[in-house]
Amino acid sequence: MEQLIRQNRSYRRFYQDHFLATGNLKYFINLARLSPSARNAQPLKYCISNEEPLNEKIFECLAWAGYLKDWEGPQQGERPAAYIVIMGDHRIADNFYCDHGIAAQSILLGAVEKGFGGCIIASVNREKLREILELEDHLEILLVIALGKPRESVTIDKINEQGDIKYWRDDKKIHHVPKRDLEGIIINLK
Repeated sequence: MEQLIRQNRSYRRFYQDHFLATGNLKYFINLARLSPSARNAQPLKYCISNEEPLNEKIFECLAWAGYLKDWEGPQQGERPAAYIVIMGDHRIADNFYCDHGIAAQSILLGAVEKGFGGCIIASVNREKLREILELEDHLEILLVIALGKPRESVTIDKINEQGDIKYWRDDKKIHHVPKRDLEGIIINLK
């Protein structure tokens, strides 16, 4: 499990031409379906895309890597091969609690297990995406998960002495993600 979690990074560059089959996307969503749900309400719904015309429209609704100010996101050829849009159904519940976070983690762990990777994106032009997907009013877009075969290396680093948590890329385009020490996040450790 630890190895899956270590490999489950926020990948932002992919082999765009490496097709991700609908069966794989359904498998990932099934993992989310089987995951815990607050009050077992199960209010989440999903839209999938693995075809270029719709993928391109979804891509235009997303913002990528806020800490990388000089990077506008993946270029043509390194964009996701698929997307899963996670929505909450207001006919079932008005509060989705943390269900979409649990579902997203389950989806990404399933992707890593199958040799893929992804990125959870919350910075979404929801109104534009709603129109593209022709969603009914009771569906609220919560997250978009970009998926594909990773085209980049992502490493976990120790946070520097200044405590900087911002991810960054080196001159070899390796993506570095600083993480706090275990001892520093458990407040009653003796």
